[in-house]
Amino acid sequence: MAVLCPCLGENVSLHAYSPGDIIIGGLFPIHGEINRSTVSGQLSCSGYDIQMFLRTQVMIHAIREINQRTPRVLPNFTIGYDIYDTCGDITLAIRATLQLLRRQSEPQSCLVPTRFQSALTEPETKAVIGEYSSEGSIAVARVFALSSVTQIGYAATSQLLSRKLKFPTFLRTIPSDEHQTKAITELVTKFNWKSVAIVASDDEYGKYGSEKLDDLLSKTKDICNEFIFVLPGNFSQNNSHNHTCLADLMSKINESSAEAVILFTKESNAAVIVEAAIERSLNRTWIATDTWSTSMKVSALPGIEMAGEVFGFVSKRNEVPGFKDYVMSMFNGTTNGLLEDYLIHFPLCSDQSEENGESNCSLTNNQTAKQCLDPSSLANYIDQDISYNIYLAVQVIAEGLRSLLKCDNHHCEHSTEFTAQELFMEIKKVNFTVNKTHIFFDFNGDPRLGYDILYWNKTESKQHTQIETIGEYLPSGQVKVPDDLVRNMCSVTVSSFGEECKRCGAKQYSSPQRERCLEKTVQFLHWAEPFVIILSALGLFGITVTIVFAVLFTVYRGTPVVKAVGGYLCLLELFSLLACFCLSFSFAGRPTDGSCMVGLPLFGIAFSLCISCILANLLQILVGFSFQLNKRSWVKRLHQPAAVVIIVTGIQLALCVPWLCLYPPHAHEEIFRESILKQCEKGSYKFFIAMLSYNALLALICFLFAFKGKQLPDLYNNARLVSISMLLFLIVWVFFIPIYISLIGRYKSAIESAAILISSYSILGCHLAPKCYIMVFRKELNNESAITEYIRKHYEQKGVAVVSRAKS
Repeated sequence: MAVLCPCLGENVSLHAYSPGDIIIGGLFPIHGEINRSTVSGQLSCSGYDIQMFLRTQVMIHAIREINQRTPRVLPNFTIGYDIYDTCGDITLAIRATLQLLRRQSEPQSCLVPTRFQSALTEPETKAVIGEYSSEGSIAVARVFALSSVTQIGYAATSQLLSRKLKFPTFLRTIPSDEHQTKAITELVTKFNWKSVAIVASDDEYGKYGSEKLDDLLSKTKDICNEFIFVLPGNFSQNNSHNHTCLADLMSKINESSAEAVILFTKESNAAVIVEAAIERSLNRTWIATDTWSTSMKVSALPGIEMAGEVFGFVSKRNEVPGFKDYVMSMFNGTTNGLLEDYLIHFPLCSDQSEENGESNCSLTNNQTAKQCLDPSSLANYIDQDISYNIYLAVQVIAEGLRSLLKCDNHHCEHSTEFTAQELFMEIKKVNFTVNKTHIFFDFNGDPRLGYDILYWNKTESKQHTQIETIGEYLPSGQVKVPDDLVRNMCSVTVSSFGEECKRCGAKQYSSPQRERCLEKTVQFLHWAEPFVIILSALGLFGITVTIVFAVLFTVYRGTPVVKAVGGYLCLLELFSLLACFCLSFSFAGRPTDGSCMVGLPLFGIAFSLCISCILANLLQILVGFSFQLNKRSWVKRLHQPAAVVIIVTGIQLALCVPWLCLYPPHAHEEIFRESILKQCEKGSYKFFIAMLSYNALLALICFLFAFKGKQLPDLYNNARLVSISMLLFLIVWVFFIPIYISLIGRYKSAIESAAILISSYSILGCHLAPKCYIMVFRKELNNESAITEYIRKHYEQKGVAVVSRAKS
């Protein structure tokens, strides 16, 4: 039996509940508006929607059919339902969601328990169908995800809901707006229209849909989007601000040369706009999105033919099996709370002729006067799109349950003691056919069902507007419409008082008012930018310090400290660092093919040379101290510093030379809506990753060798300093890669330059600078006797006898 939910406030929200072994929730805006009293704070719902009431009965009918089907879908188990009227309000939708997530075994529990624990209790409601709008679905999806409850949308089409990181348990039986915008673009292209206008609502549905549509239209060769008009959030309300907004919109449409006006908004907004178009006899071509393409409210407006032609898109339509007969029989004598409330508002008509019954198929929203409605007229309110999506949602849940419980036609292997997460994992894997409709979900939780293309036939021979299917949009991206219709639409011309819409050039964009073309801003890393100035200063300082260090190492080339860091190898190391500092300047300024080629590839070679010198030096230390006598002879013969440098650097050359020859980095333009970004294209990301990976491997090997060498006698802390410099290099590039991949814009080049500078400074500052300090300020350490004394003390501390050379 259905009751008014006391937790949601008296007379606020309708609620229907039927017990079962498994409960499916439902969220439907049976009332379209909510009224908030500023005095008492009470809420009340108005604007009863008969079509939405029938959609709740589709869900109940589908569950009833599954429970009674022979052979049984779920032997020994029954499905129950828990359905709420959200009144089209997000606040009530969230409160109803919290009510669904409570444990049904606690009937006194209302919303979230007072003693709320971090670990949520497992709800009895394992799956929910709804909410209707995209905005409402987005709000409740975040709540359902907390308990991993499957949410299946039947009308919410916002592309935002396809983002699984934000809405992990949301699925839907209606295509997303990504496909609808593609379908609209293909139809406009098919009809060879050169200019269109977009009217969108200021909500998730309208904003994301219109932006995607505008982006797709801008990528076509010769379709001009004359303007985008965003409606206020409360546009359907009757106030002076909305009247002014409507007048501005009608003026823009009247003065435009757009061959079609696309209304990407909800039904109530579309009704206001079309009614105004009828009053002004605009006679335009309108494209209706799925929210109002089958609207009986809009199509039944008096004088609708004065507004012009209407084409529309709706998800693939089909009849819900047996539902029309179910309604005509007044629901087979069944009862539920929503039906009882409906009969209070609209009791059955008695002794009514067929003619009178036909005239009584249109209802008003007068809530005070009771109106009767014949069952045959009630059946006229059954739609074949949203209702069928609801039917599919119930079938999907049943198929998921059948798979989870391991059911055949006679029994189920598992019990109903399962979690909502387990059911979700099975539901998202369903792949089956229902009444010739093949349903499965892709990675984003979206189906591949396509659209029907509709036309509103308003000929005089028809008493009412007939919404006819004239074509289809296939999931493959193909539009199918009659050829004669295409020929007729291609010959249509539009009379207007405004200028003809012209498409801006490839390097131009339309002004916000769409009255002129503006030049796109060319973006690259300018030399005068503060960040570039700082990087350039660091690069010049690095070059200066490197040259000074080279002079010092040359002057003191025969001293122990220079020999300790490899002798002539340190000069080769300084040369490679000098090259790295110079290459950091190649990332600023307007990119050219030459500057792009010398950037990262040459840095990879230069830095490999630098690390190979350090590696050769570390091998010298290890050979001198750590190996056993019987091994020293062959290791010493194997180790040749020059050979190590040539082989290690040669491998990097073998990677970078083919990169430069076969897939060289080059200057590239990336065109955005209002700007043109000039940057370097890598040519081949495989070679780029291989270059970085090889340098990272060398750094890791050096780090391991240096870490091993920390236990050896080392007066100048060479091994410890190498460990720090290699660790810094690895940390810099580990952080660089994700930042580089995610960053978009001209500062991408600056990040590359910064990474090269930090890598170079890590070696210059940690490995070489301390040696220069000893050469200049601690000369007493830069002699052989200091080293010999340090080694003797090192081994004496370890208990190893040391033979000292006698003084002469």
